Amino acid sequence: MSTFETTERTGGFTRQPRRLRSILGPLLGVCLLIYFVYHIFQGERGFFAWMRLQQKIADDEVTLSTLQSQREILERQVHLLSPNNLDLDMLEERARLILNFARPDEVIIYNEEVEPGNAAAKKS
Repeated sequence: MSTFETTERTGGFTRQPRRLRSILGPLLGVCLLIYFVYHIFQGERGFFAWMRLQQKIADDEVTLSTLQSQREILERQVHLLSPNNLDLDMLEERARLILNFARPDEVIIYNEEVEPGNAAAKKS
């Protein structure tokens, strides 16, 4: 006897809901598992978003360290130009750069690269 014949003898409708009910639980569990596994990796708070955030943090830390070093350079220059501790060489250098002055016996060589200490003066 085949299973088709057995189903025919028992009425057909009594066995199908029981089989469907026994499959429905594990099928629902697998669907929930797939849903949660998908959202572990995708989405606003998933693994890939976390990786992108970690990369952005690393990039921003590099930018921060660069800006901090530029700030230290500028703070040193400001300290050398302060009234309490005036460095005449620094004052002359800044005046020549900002006012674009030179002596008649000097040779001026223009450099296209902007030095970190002179970046603010060259922009203005």
